[in-house]
Amino acid sequence: MVVKKMSREQAEAIAVPLLEKVGLKNQLSSYPSQISGGQQQRAAIARALAMSPRVMLYDEPTSALDPFLVDEVFQVMRQLADEGMTQVVVTHEHRFAREAADQVIFMEEGEVVEEGSAEQIFSNPADERTRQFLRRFA
Repeated sequence: MVVKKMSREQAEAIAVPLLEKVGLKNQLSSYPSQISGGQQQRAAIARALAMSPRVMLYDEPTSALDPFLVDEVFQVMRQLADEGMTQVVVTHEHRFAREAADQVIFMEEGEVVEEGSAEQIFSNPADERTRQFLRRFA
């Protein structure tokens, strides 16, 4: 409401469909402390979408979540991808990256080591550092 200089009614007209999109319409009147970590992450995605971005950026969006809540967040991100939203995701979640990514960039110490399709990077990495990382954490 403050950033976009809009009324409560205008903000709610945007917020309600977005909360529904991320599966939280029933939490409309809840505060962040009253919902689970996965729900908080999905609410954060809805909040970011309210700004009408062309690209969504995520930095380890599931790192602090219970493993059972990870799929809730990934499901929303997959839905956004299916709708054509460009998303840049920094993650150590190989399973999600392999399933959802069109393009994967493997970085080490701030340097791009290798980039390519998910299939190429996960099935046949060209660089030894990528192979070592995947063996260690896969």
